[in-house]
Amino acid sequence: MSFFRKRNRMKDRFSQTQKKVPKSPINEVSRSLKENVTALRESLGHSDDIIIREFQINQQINASIAYVDGLVDIQSVQDFILKVMMFNHDSREMRTEKKNYLDLLKKQAISIGEVHDEKDFKKTLNHILSGDSAIFIEGYPTAVIAATRGWEHREVTEPTTQNVIRGPKESFTESIRTNTSLLRRKIKDPDLRVETSIIGKHTHTDVSIISIDSVTNPKVLQEVRDRLKQIDIDSILESAYIEELIEDKTSSPFPTIFNTERPDVVAAALLEGRVAILIDGTPFALIVPALFIHYFQSPEDYYERSFFGIIRILRFLAFFAALLIPSLYIAVTTFHQEMIPTQLLIDLAAQRDGIPFPALVEALIMEVTFEILREAGIRMPRAVGQAISIVGALVLGQAAVQAGLVSPTMVIVVSITAISNFVFPSYDMALSVRILRFGYMILAATFGLFGIAVGLFLLLLHLCSLRSFGMPYMSPIGPFSLKEQKDAVFRFPRRWLITRPRLISQMNTTKQQYHPPLDDKRKQ
Repeated sequence: MSFFRKRNRMKDRFSQTQKKVPKSPINEVSRSLKENVTALRESLGHSDDIIIREFQINQQINASIAYVDGLVDIQSVQDFILKVMMFNHDSREMRTEKKNYLDLLKKQAISIGEVHDEKDFKKTLNHILSGDSAIFIEGYPTAVIAATRGWEHREVTEPTTQNVIRGPKESFTESIRTNTSLLRRKIKDPDLRVETSIIGKHTHTDVSIISIDSVTNPKVLQEVRDRLKQIDIDSILESAYIEELIEDKTSSPFPTIFNTERPDVVAAALLEGRVAILIDGTPFALIVPALFIHYFQSPEDYYERSFFGIIRILRFLAFFAALLIPSLYIAVTTFHQEMIPTQLLIDLAAQRDGIPFPALVEALIMEVTFEILREAGIRMPRAVGQAISIVGALVLGQAAVQAGLVSPTMVIVVSITAISNFVFPSYDMALSVRILRFGYMILAATFGLFGIAVGLFLLLLHLCSLRSFGMPYMSPIGPFSLKEQKDAVFRFPRRWLITRPRLISQMNTTKQQYHPPLDDKRKQ
């Protein structure tokens, strides 16, 4: 009986704690300076990093400024707000135009670039916690918000996940305004739109929708807005939070939203009619809609001559190699030995002589071991991570062969599979292949080549059923579009890439006009 009583008491305490939601002492900014300062201290919990400085304007008018230490540019607060308001502002106009004194203060005293009024107290708190400074003046029910954000942030550096030999060597940072400026530098178009909203009950994260008004499909843009508005969550700490909440199908192993840390990739996507989403606090931007072929396209494809664009087909071959090579080896050695040439079959039989495990278990041991080495190489310190992963793979592979646990051919198969997995420009697609590979290995060990064929058929059906913000995931392959094959499996010469993708950009489909060069006779 006592157990149930304790449980009911715990439930009552839990429900009481759940109902306790912190509220602001006041809803609107008060005319009383003391009431505003008291409300600030109560709302922010007397935190040590919250600076509330009370001062007088020309030794006559009581005022106070509130900001968060570490989020503001202290020099700007001292030179362009406190100094000019305390010593340089003439208060005689206060006596002549008392009603308009707040406007005169903003126009003549505060020399910060962005200044506006705010009457809502909760919004004022959000501005303070976002790095702005709030100024309260005795007798005025309005706070003056000055843009003084100036926290420390990482400098623009080279990309770490999408490296290229030829192309820009810059990547996004964790500051959303730095990221939007990088895009503005590349697209100097007045039609470039930046719509910023705040998501997250506790983090109040800035999320910006980037689009080009004259190119972007309005339906896709409105769909992005609607999905972001439906998000109701406590925190947004990385773009993966947004990606998982707005994607079309969460149960699919394939990504339907493209992420990148390269400004040139985002700029190219915007110019094609796509929509980009930037999240404050992360260097990875989201691009929608994302199609299957986008994950096999590298920025370098467009920076080299079109003749070398044929290399793109190697990525598709690497996709099938990373997905199917272990399963094909298991199926052929287990069920279809007649497909192997006689001499090769004799060599394989000799290598497997004494191996205690079937081909499936042998492949699983090697694949799982390699995945562990790969994860260890990522998590370990950078100075020793690569060395440990390389040496570990060599030592363990050689030791496993000498111990008779695996055959040398299996080591070769797993090595080719691992190398093929690194060919993809997109890390998300590589993760999808790593997961699906184990499923095909089980199908091959159970049904042989027939199981692999059924698995490929189901995979094709799944890919064709996917959509990314209303766009078919396999476009322009399925549904097939002959005109858009110029930039699908191959990259045709730039002079032939006249139009934008038809399904993505339906407003302005022409992106260039081709004028053939004059021949020698015309020049004469």
